[in-house]
Amino acid sequence: MTKVKFCGLTRECDIEYANRLLPEYIGFVFAEKSRRFISSDQAKTLKRSLDTRISAVGVFVNEPVEQVALLLNQRIIDLAQLHGQEDEAYIGKLRTLTDKPIIKAFSVAKVPDLSAVEKSSADYILLDNDCGGTGKSFDWNLLCSFQRQFFLAGGIGPKNIEAALTMVHPYAIDVSSGIEIDGVKDYSKMERLMKAVRKD
Repeated sequence: MTKVKFCGLTRECDIEYANRLLPEYIGFVFAEKSRRFISSDQAKTLKRSLDTRISAVGVFVNEPVEQVALLLNQRIIDLAQLHGQEDEAYIGKLRTLTDKPIIKAFSVAKVPDLSAVEKSSADYILLDNDCGGTGKSFDWNLLCSFQRQFFLAGGIGPKNIEAALTMVHPYAIDVSSGIEIDGVKDYSKMERLMKAVRKD
């Protein structure tokens, strides 16, 4: 069954929504330019309320590797998602500082983009449109012969989730703006998406 990640949670009620619906992952965004940015202290507080069956992912954009490792080792987050220009050397350095799983995000615009993705040493990969957070999807037809398991992100919501599942069979879907109304998480949209994925 496809797994679900609700990304960009910022409020205590967002955590309550997640606890009710039990996605496999939630995401805290530590990129300061994002409107969903939260501090490590805010994340620590929110993590205390998170159901232990849900893994917390920290989303970073070119963050110093030591800071990423610190949040992982302090168990404020359970996985790191690298959404910037972090290369194999960065991933290698992070692995010397922590044994926690790493997700590397890649922008997909054309088939050749996928060759680098296949070679990534990250534990998981995430395929997105442009730099992420745009609320727009990329051409899923590019994935027709792609073999590696992946998180699918970019423009996913209740209206197109069934098409995404049928067309590309992702390991997990990563959704943020698609479960929001006026920039904040909406329980009804989150619930509709979960029902579509799990066929409740």
